[in-house]
Amino acid sequence: MPFFDRPIADAAADVRSGKGKSIDAVSRAFGLIEERDKGINSFISLCKDAALKRAREIDALLPSDKKDMPLCGIPVAIKDNICTEGVATTCASRILEKYVPPYSATVVEALEEAGAVVVGKTNLDEFAMGSTTETSYFGATKNPHGDGKIPGGSSGGSAAAVGAGFVPAALGTDTGGSIRQPCCHCGAAGLKPTYGRVSRYGAVAFASSLDQIGPIAGDVRDIGLLLSVMSKPDKRDSTCAGNQFADSEEHYTGDVSGLRVGMPKEYFGEGLSDEVRSSITPAIENLKSRGAKIVEVSLSGLKYAVSAYYVLCTAEAASNLARFDGVKYGFRAEGAKTLAEMYAKTRARGFGAEVKRRIMLGTYVLSSGYYDAYYLKAARVRTLITNDFVNAFNSCDVIISPVAPTPALGLGEKTNDPLQLYLTDIYTVSANLASIPAMSVPCPPTKAGLPVGAQLMAPRWREDLLLKIGYAVQMFTAGEK
Repeated sequence: MPFFDRPIADAAADVRSGKGKSIDAVSRAFGLIEERDKGINSFISLCKDAALKRAREIDALLPSDKKDMPLCGIPVAIKDNICTEGVATTCASRILEKYVPPYSATVVEALEEAGAVVVGKTNLDEFAMGSTTETSYFGATKNPHGDGKIPGGSSGGSAAAVGAGFVPAALGTDTGGSIRQPCCHCGAAGLKPTYGRVSRYGAVAFASSLDQIGPIAGDVRDIGLLLSVMSKPDKRDSTCAGNQFADSEEHYTGDVSGLRVGMPKEYFGEGLSDEVRSSITPAIENLKSRGAKIVEVSLSGLKYAVSAYYVLCTAEAASNLARFDGVKYGFRAEGAKTLAEMYAKTRARGFGAEVKRRIMLGTYVLSSGYYDAYYLKAARVRTLITNDFVNAFNSCDVIISPVAPTPALGLGEKTNDPLQLYLTDIYTVSANLASIPAMSVPCPPTKAGLPVGAQLMAPRWREDLLLKIGYAVQMFTAGEK
């Protein structure tokens, strides 16, 4: 059940006018978390005292002081690889278990300036490396909609917290589908913005050319509001374009007449389960009945996408994670007699198996004699995939596809087969490689009641098109005409 039965904007308006109270919403969030999260494990840490204090402070403000707070009094959760001043940011890793950053990420600052109240930090795959939220040092997160099922990853804690109705919104990060895939499995909406739309300052880096912070919510309208708040210019991030998103009610009419929706034939072929296909196909037909034109497009680079992605992201991860050595901050192994031994023991004990695997892969593809054969070739494939999208968008405005080839897997089902887990990212990694915006929107669930999501992709900076089509899909899923 969603936290609100209306858009966040309406709930925030009530707090601004005094009709509603932030303390009531925040207290309710903690009540739900304390009652139900033991069985889900969506949160690593809570900020109860600070959040309740802030809620009371917001309620005490004059209406004139709250007029410029579009998220006034709204409880939100933050993925635990996004820095929060004075609150532990662990990346779900032993190596950062006790790290408390002295500053907040730009996106956290933006949410708080808009009146949001941070209630806690959510679970994730260690350093955002995984597709199931099972690699977390703090234990796996469970899917709130499927007994014994994964929530997806790596933003599984954030998606599960929204999907369970603990909070109306959360932040996640998306490197190759890490917002869209868990939202698909948990019945939430989630957006990976255009690369450069949202500042990455304060997000712990995994793969810097692919990472993006994005919003997760129960309603497509909330995604647009959150994006407009988060996407402010930031000189502290050289990759931030300063192109702030302007939200509009025009995005949420359900009218998609005249829009061309592309169906990539490669995404609907072999490998797509009948359960997912039977959920997405009626949603596409509904778009057609609303006036959209459905056209077939080709994204032939799909067959190379996973291979190219895992070469590039592991190479960048190996470089980014070199800073975690036991010297500057975080966990330090005891008993070392030399500096080199301290490095080795700290990283061996501090990192989990999946992080070590990716560091070794990344180091290998960047090593002398293999750089040209692997990294350089993957970079060229990235360009081919980007060109695929450019060509496809010449004949359509938005592309629709599945998010994942199957509904949520069982917990532990693929734990010992990492290559099979990597292949579950096949439909999502291309958007990161091409730096385009992509969104997951809930479709009707399977017969077993498991959530399914449709992925929408648009040209760079056209998140407005995603919201427009996404809202129409949401109306269909909710049974609205």
